[in-house]
Amino acid sequence: MNFKILVAVANYPSENGKLSLAYVHTRNLYYLSKGIDVTVLNFKANKCYKIDDINVITLQEYCKSKKIYDLLVCHAANIRNHFMFLKKYGHRFPQFVFFFHGHEVLMCNHVYPKTYSFAKKHYFKIFFGDLYDSFKLQIWHKYYPSVVDKSWFIFVSRWMQEEFVKWTRIPLSTLKGRYSITYNCIGKSFEDAIFDFNSKKKYDFITIRHNLDNSKYGIDIVNNLAKGNLKFKFLVIGKGEFFHHYKKSDNIEWINTTLDHTSIVKYLQLSRCALIPTRTDAQGLMMCEMASIGIPLITSDIPVCHESLGNFNNVAMINNENYNLNLEEILNSLEKNLPYPKIEKYFNKKTSDAETILLNKLYMEKSQK
Repeated sequence: MNFKILVAVANYPSENGKLSLAYVHTRNLYYLSKGIDVTVLNFKANKCYKIDDINVITLQEYCKSKKIYDLLVCHAANIRNHFMFLKKYGHRFPQFVFFFHGHEVLMCNHVYPKTYSFAKKHYFKIFFGDLYDSFKLQIWHKYYPSVVDKSWFIFVSRWMQEEFVKWTRIPLSTLKGRYSITYNCIGKSFEDAIFDFNSKKKYDFITIRHNLDNSKYGIDIVNNLAKGNLKFKFLVIGKGEFFHHYKKSDNIEWINTTLDHTSIVKYLQLSRCALIPTRTDAQGLMMCEMASIGIPLITSDIPVCHESLGNFNNVAMINNENYNLNLEEILNSLEKNLPYPKIEKYFNKKTSDAETILLNKLYMEKSQK
């Protein structure tokens, strides 16, 4: 059934390889493969472009275009872009779908961990951050119930759903049953890859993060664990200033770059175990991607990790505050049962397919009115 959706995002993967919101592009490709006509409205774009057969347009192009869409899909809706767009053009769309990924409905300074000392925000930035978050939550508190009858609300985890209720002060009963939980899907590279435990390994532990300076990703935890486990070789990949301010453990090799999915898989194949601690996550897509290929993985003993990876036998969870852990014991325990079977919990056919069924249902609902 061919119908048209407009997917509104604050940013999007580009022609030059930037991977912003890649998890949105992955699901869009799946929608496209199922016959849905997908156009992306990238609020950050200053020119239109095409990526993997998906048209990405600017706000200016949308304003000029007379194309009519059957559904508007908003990912991580913010006030400056999405809300203003909805207020001005929302009447053009019969149905809305809102995906909730994290910061957009949180009091960020209250949910996310304290920043590293070198990256500490000035008092005024914290104050105005809280002020803005209070403002946005008041806006959403009023807005979402006003459009509930033409909307569907998708949370990327149960944790995200609970935080939405807590901070927006919108009870689930207000959503009238028009909500669901669908986890972010992993990229095709991770679906296709199988961890080769027999290949020669260059590293014992690998940590890959886009931004090392965000304290929620726990690079300080990795660094301290490396100092306490000097017999092992660690690889850390990611951009940031962290190691310019904290002494890097001698057994860590740091590559100051970001990677695409194909390159991530290649580095994982060179490593015995992924070490991906986290202090706060809505889902933890990176650890889900790694765990899905079957590599042994160590992450944090926090509720969202149990929700996301509790059924993965190749995953161990550690206390973020315990730097005296004997990683050898944990790794030996994980490697006893190699090879691990692939778990398809985050494959497109389990996640994006459910979304495709929902989009079709909403389109039919709209058509029957």
